[in-house]
Amino acid sequence: MTLTKAQIIERISDKDGFTKKKSIEIVEALVDIIKDTLESGEDVLISGFGKFCVKEKQARRGRNPATGEDMTLEERKVVTFKCSAKLRDMINR
Repeated sequence: MTLTKAQIIERISDKDGFTKKKSIEIVEALVDIIKDTLESGEDVLISGFGKFCVKEKQARRGRNPATGEDMTLEERKVVTFKCSAKLRDMINR
């Protein structure tokens, strides 16, 4: 099962006693900060959780899976996530 943004908002309001409106503001603000930081090319490190990194992908040859036609995939940036050792240990308990 996937945890959705709506479920995160619900859990924050239940656990910490915030109103639903305040929980929405908190989650939206956090997501906006992360997006803006990644868009500017900076990494986001959340201690005890992990690190979101912006990586540059070089142009490369590829194939259209629908037609089998050769094509060139342009340079692009992708976001990767590396979990912290603490989180990895919690998951593997």
